[in-house]
Amino acid sequence: MTPEEVQEQVLEMGVKARAAALELAVLDPERKNEILRAMAAGLRTQAAEILSANAKDIAAGEERGLSSAMLDRLRLDDARLEAVAAGVEQVAQLNDPVGEQLAQWQHPKGFDIEQIRVPIGVIGIIYESRPNVTSDAAVLCLKSGNATILRGGSEAIHSNRAIAQALQSGGESAGLPANAIQLIPFTDRESVKVMAGMDQYLDLIIPRGGKGLIETVVSLARMPVIKHYDGICHVYVSPQADFKKAVDVIVDSKTQKPSVCNALETLLVDEAVATDFLPLVATALEEKNVELRGDATVQQILGERVKAASEEDWEMEYLDYILAIKVVSTVTEAMAHVNRYGSKHSDCIVTEDKEEAERFLRGVDSACAFHNLSTRFSDGEEFGFGAEIGISTDKLHARGPMALRELTSYQYRLRGEGQIKAR
Repeated sequence: MTPEEVQEQVLEMGVKARAAALELAVLDPERKNEILRAMAAGLRTQAAEILSANAKDIAAGEERGLSSAMLDRLRLDDARLEAVAAGVEQVAQLNDPVGEQLAQWQHPKGFDIEQIRVPIGVIGIIYESRPNVTSDAAVLCLKSGNATILRGGSEAIHSNRAIAQALQSGGESAGLPANAIQLIPFTDRESVKVMAGMDQYLDLIIPRGGKGLIETVVSLARMPVIKHYDGICHVYVSPQADFKKAVDVIVDSKTQKPSVCNALETLLVDEAVATDFLPLVATALEEKNVELRGDATVQQILGERVKAASEEDWEMEYLDYILAIKVVSTVTEAMAHVNRYGSKHSDCIVTEDKEEAERFLRGVDSACAFHNLSTRFSDGEEFGFGAEIGISTDKLHARGPMALRELTSYQYRLRGEGQIKAR
């Protein structure tokens, strides 16, 4: 397609999305829930078509030489697709944030002022790899009263088309407005540029993917952007740590699902316990086939069990069975390392000293700060939010797991009896 053709089609989607957003804004909660349940039924009814489309993406990914971690993010099967459908039903059970009163007071002249949650409007979401994001994004936007334009990556194009079609057709049977969920059906890079510039139609844009994609969107966007940057997550083991607790937290954070953004990428161990602790955690990680890369002190302690780490390793989101390890002298040095090399995502301290834990939690500039538990809990569902759009590493207007509340804005509503300012 020519750039002009891409622009024409994407802009037309923006026009349709704006019209759909006005209809969605006035849907009552029960109607939205009925639509969501119908969308879940649509996924189940069209499961064969979705899995067939996903098989095409997997085959193409294998031919392109995608890593095993990337292929795992891409792959759907009966169980995973059922989990996606069940996730839609779970969102239907969540409280609807739209219409919630945030504040209320009376003006001295006697009229009432209230602050009410309202939909943002039209949200553009640009993402890579995971086809389940198509469903998560669409249903959360619908529940919060927003129309959405989705732009997935080329590696999941067949899966994304099939899921979006199942959601829209299923939802329309229960009253979903036309064009409330639109997926850009092609993967031309020009479409990202067009989306980033169409502020007359998009109220917010959310990029999920690698640094290149996010930096491109940020540099081009004419509307607010909420970034889902790298997940360079840390665990710091304090001299006051319970060793068994620390090993369990580290192994789970790294290996429970290494291909996700809240998986552990760098382990920091205090020098006071490094000699005793590192062999224990290394054995546990080796049993999970994790490759270890360490600084000079780690190499001295573990010998041939660890490869040499370079400066680049401290900034690496592996998304694989690889872990960087560094020995630090104090909790202050650990916090400095997290704030220098981390991505402001999710970082943990393992310690039995509550004062030290509070110091770490206050001192790391992270969206989610943990004490004595796996970073894998950095997740909207685990927080009780239901499915999530992503985990924002920004500070405004959303931070951490983004779910329904983060997809709303607010409106001031004033009600009076004819009061005027002149008297």
